[in-house]
Amino acid sequence: MTSIREQSERLHAAGGGIVRDTVSESLPAWNLRDRPARNAPNIVVVVLDDMGWSDLGCFGSEINTPVIDALAANGLRMTNFQVTPLCSPTRASLLTGMNHHTVGMRFLSVTDTGFPNSRGQLPKGIATVPGTLRAHGYGTYLAGKWHLAPRGELTPAGPYDNWPLARGFDRFFGFLGGASDQYIPELIQDNSPVTPSNDGDYHLSSDLVERSIGYLRDHAAFRPADPFYLQLAFGATHAPFQAPKEYVDRYRGVFDAGWDQARSDRFNRQKLLGVIPKDSALTERDGSVPEWSELSDIERAIATRTQEAFAGFLEHTDAQLGRLVDWLREAELTENTLIAVLSDNGAAGDGGAFGTSNVVRTYNGLPSDPTSEAVGLDAYGDRDHPVHYGSGWAMAGNTPFRLYKQYVDLGGVRSPLVIHWPRAISDPGATRDQYLHVVDLAASLLDSAIDPDSGSESVAGSLDGKSFLPVLSSGSADSPRSTQYFEMLGHRAIWHSGWKATTRHAAGTPYSDDIWRLYDTTRDFSENNDLADAHPQRLQELVDLWWHEARAAGALPLDDRSLHELLGGGGAGASRHLDSIRLRPGQSHLSVATRLTGTDRTMTVVARLHRSEGNEQGVILASGASYGGYVLFILDGRLSLEHHFLGDRVRCVSDRPVPGGESVVGFELVRSAGRSADVTLLIDGAAAGRVRVPNTSIQLAFYGLDTGRDPGSRVSTTYGDRGEFAFSPDALRDVTITFAADNSPADLARHIELDQ
Repeated sequence: MTSIREQSERLHAAGGGIVRDTVSESLPAWNLRDRPARNAPNIVVVVLDDMGWSDLGCFGSEINTPVIDALAANGLRMTNFQVTPLCSPTRASLLTGMNHHTVGMRFLSVTDTGFPNSRGQLPKGIATVPGTLRAHGYGTYLAGKWHLAPRGELTPAGPYDNWPLARGFDRFFGFLGGASDQYIPELIQDNSPVTPSNDGDYHLSSDLVERSIGYLRDHAAFRPADPFYLQLAFGATHAPFQAPKEYVDRYRGVFDAGWDQARSDRFNRQKLLGVIPKDSALTERDGSVPEWSELSDIERAIATRTQEAFAGFLEHTDAQLGRLVDWLREAELTENTLIAVLSDNGAAGDGGAFGTSNVVRTYNGLPSDPTSEAVGLDAYGDRDHPVHYGSGWAMAGNTPFRLYKQYVDLGGVRSPLVIHWPRAISDPGATRDQYLHVVDLAASLLDSAIDPDSGSESVAGSLDGKSFLPVLSSGSADSPRSTQYFEMLGHRAIWHSGWKATTRHAAGTPYSDDIWRLYDTTRDFSENNDLADAHPQRLQELVDLWWHEARAAGALPLDDRSLHELLGGGGAGASRHLDSIRLRPGQSHLSVATRLTGTDRTMTVVARLHRSEGNEQGVILASGASYGGYVLFILDGRLSLEHHFLGDRVRCVSDRPVPGGESVVGFELVRSAGRSADVTLLIDGAAAGRVRVPNTSIQLAFYGLDTGRDPGSRVSTTYGDRGEFAFSPDALRDVTITFAADNSPADLARHIELDQ
């Protein structure tokens, strides 16, 4: 066996050094890391969530986005840039430069089907853009959304193999799941949970930018010779839409004419801006979206207010990005910083007919009731009204294209892309119409940073993406690719040399029954004119090519099973919950993404107390936020349980005081048929009160569970001004939650599908 010393000497010799008995006989050598290319740029990639192609001002919107518009005016708008139609797959492709099936991210990072194309996590050892850049001297930082770790790994104890620091980032501050409350986010710093701020002015977008600036400030001070890579992945504009009231109020009355008028206005504005050709057509409206005139006055008011909240959310995000851009300018880093702004997929059409004042209602598959939704209209977008808009506004957001997120039509896969890089762009303000894909963006970032003649192992040759850097300097440069396939939930498409074939698949039907459409995208920007009947041979060639590309990328087998079927089918894909969990005082926050924090399952909660003074009180267990949750607490000597969901607030107070000294308290929740449950308070094993909960939920809010305190936005108003109403850790020994049965696959599937 080779000794440690022999190994060390061998490595030293490989670096040009010699080890002898004395220093005078030896030759020193230093390990020099790979360096970035000469004049390699700093890189900032800004990822917005669920934003439609037309939602930015510079792409035709009436929403004010002056910061991104200015980046476009001094950079480029890429009008033919494609992503995947879903969050995790796009982020996986951006991270690796590989097609999403190839790296096991067919769908979301929640299910493992047992097939290579859908493992719900990236393969071990796969190279990533930040990891490669870090190996070449970059500092690498992520602020914001991740959504690339399996659900079972989202606990405070990990495992951390699929968290950002294990995938190439030096620092991480953000959230791991698919969606976040903007006022009380479930935050992680590096690998540790962070207690949310109770500052009334707090907002996640602002915090993410503040952390980003902090990372870059430290980098500039202590590593001034090294470039940096920052991925700023906002929670905006994914539902829930939440923004400061001053931003939402700026849009009062702007959308009163409705989504059909907004779609028409944006289409005309896009022609004037030059982001679509003058002869472009507006695709047919989605027939499942009600005409604006068909809505009642109350429904129109709700729909209008939800879009106002979305617009304020986006403008507020743009303003926060402006703080980062200002810092780069003040630090004299703008000239050689490549900034890319994109959306991870098209606008989401899952908000119902007219939207909702609380998107948790939508996530629970409950219909919106106009009368109850209309309560608090003027507060839409605040911490107690986490809204989502109706599908008509998503239709307008994706102007001039058809369909939405999850679909492979352009409404799902065409993303606005703004590139700002003063050193490399000679015609600022121009547009580029070359066909680009998110894997090409990853390849371009590496191409900008790594000298191909550096002697280091080439990364670009292993990527699916091709660099489009020549496109930045020349509008006549060729597209980096001639072919790109798409697949999501059985929906399929392929683009090849200007022609596009697309099909929308109905789950459970034979794939051979799918009807393919054909478009000449060189003459039909919005893919409006189906030429399938006119060119059947060309269509068949494209369909055959899709199968070839799908096999090469590992996209097979095609799988149109619902999540309900996957989760109920056993194996790793079932993603079963824990049957029991024991929590102790000081325990880290448990994320709602773990699906362990709701009330949808029959369960028993038991807390062991030692109240030596006999008057200790406070929160024993709290899950959720001010707009939905449950909390077990002792106040004025009596045990209380409060459950709040979609306006139904019930409270049960024990019929006798909790004894001092040693005691065991808790509750038993028994799920009934439907969504209701019967709850019994328990003191030392005996019933101490009963209450019926009308509606339980797998997800009560976007904030999960804490032991011994309520640090979020306060589940109950009963505590008054007591803050988080913490229980003395000396008086609370532990809390055990035991689940009698798992979620039904249908309930769990509904939440996973919408939490993207």
